[in-house]
Amino acid sequence: MKNLGKKIVIIFAFLSTTIYANVIAEVSPKVVYSGDEATYTLRVDGSKIEKPIISTLCATDVTGTSSQTSIQMINMDYKKSYILSYTFVPQKSCVIAPISLKVDGKVVKSNAVNVVVKKPTQSKNANFLLSLKASKSNLYVGEPFTLELTFRQSKNAQVVDSKFVAPKFKGFWVKGTPKTTRSETDEYVITKARYKLAPQREGNLTINPAAIKIASRVNSNDSWGMIIPQVKWRTYYSNEVHIHAKALPNNAKLVGNFTIKATADKTTINPSEAVNVTVEVDGNGDLEDIGSFKPYINGVNVFGEKIEIRGNKLTQKLAFVSDKDFTIPPFSLSFYNLKTKKVEKIETKAIRIKVNGSTNKTEKLQIEKAQPSKIAVQTTSQTNAGNTKIDVFWMLVVFLLGTAFGIALMVWQPLRFIKKVKSFNVKDEKLLLMKLLPFKDKDAEVQKIADILEANIYSSKKEQIDKKLLKEILKKYEII
Repeated sequence: MKNLGKKIVIIFAFLSTTIYANVIAEVSPKVVYSGDEATYTLRVDGSKIEKPIISTLCATDVTGTSSQTSIQMINMDYKKSYILSYTFVPQKSCVIAPISLKVDGKVVKSNAVNVVVKKPTQSKNANFLLSLKASKSNLYVGEPFTLELTFRQSKNAQVVDSKFVAPKFKGFWVKGTPKTTRSETDEYVITKARYKLAPQREGNLTINPAAIKIASRVNSNDSWGMIIPQVKWRTYYSNEVHIHAKALPNNAKLVGNFTIKATADKTTINPSEAVNVTVEVDGNGDLEDIGSFKPYINGVNVFGEKIEIRGNKLTQKLAFVSDKDFTIPPFSLSFYNLKTKKVEKIETKAIRIKVNGSTNKTEKLQIEKAQPSKIAVQTTSQTNAGNTKIDVFWMLVVFLLGTAFGIALMVWQPLRFIKKVKSFNVKDEKLLLMKLLPFKDKDAEVQKIADILEANIYSSKKEQIDKKLLKEILKKYEII
């Protein structure tokens, strides 16, 4: 039994040596302040190793790797060792699990390592200071506010490089690009960026900290005690910002204060000519949540461009095409006004469009079948067989001629109409578009051609049409 106990102890000692003796893991420094870099080091003894691939540590990306190799001779025996280093920026305390690697053909594991992360205290006299400040913390959904980011840097700070990481505005609309200003005092250079935001939903929302990575030159000792110059990166974080957003009252969809206007380039047009209308909304509010103003008008083809927003102005361009008089209805907008505390509605005036030569009544082509000529036959009490045969013969001739004339009239009129249709010029893009519109909703190829025509007519874009495809479509629907 005693021998058995000794054997068990020897086995465990051997296993322990196999697992840990050749690989030692450690983290430097022992305590890491949030934003500072840490170095995870593996010290490996062995003649031949397979370096592990480590891309993340403590749920953060590894920012740099390095390795060193040394050979020592002890009692006429050579000993080879490796130092593998991985730099990372831990955000919170964690435990790095043992790492497996192959040493001299055997799989060994390192020891686990505790990483302790503490939040730094930002001193007012620090070389770098980053902060966020919101103009409002309690507001309505869609209500705009300003978020000011301030970065202060000491003039005495030795900066090699810097990388700014903007905060993530999850749950907020970002309006335009931030406006940046720069100023100086005797001691500091101050940079400010102002973001215009608006909450997308009600509830408690959080704007995560912004960050800036600063690289500075420092001297440090390597693993063998040598002093070497290095570039050290450190990340500085701002504070979080908390916003409480309330739902709009009275089921309103927009918040702000707006004005609206619509202008037409003409009010009298020729058939198949376009009326171009520009709708503009000015004001302070959630312009991004305003939908398209494209209306439906019976008998009128309406084309709408994509809405454009620049600053506090929203613009949408529309085009209307028809062959008869029509009226463009008012464009309206409802919103909750923060000043009056009421839901207000604004709208433009209706625009009446006159189409030259239009008749708002549809004329139907009526083709009446020619009736055979009626011949009055006067009978007398005295007739002979010869005269009777002649009268019947001529009646039959007249009947056949009348029937032939009626059939010819019915056939000739449609052929005349088709001939007229065939005569239109396919290079007339507006007229061609009008001919294709009835078929675009049920045929993807027609939709493709119609989109190209619309872009060519109502914008500066000029794209060539597939002539072969167009010919097939015109033949398919008997347009020409």
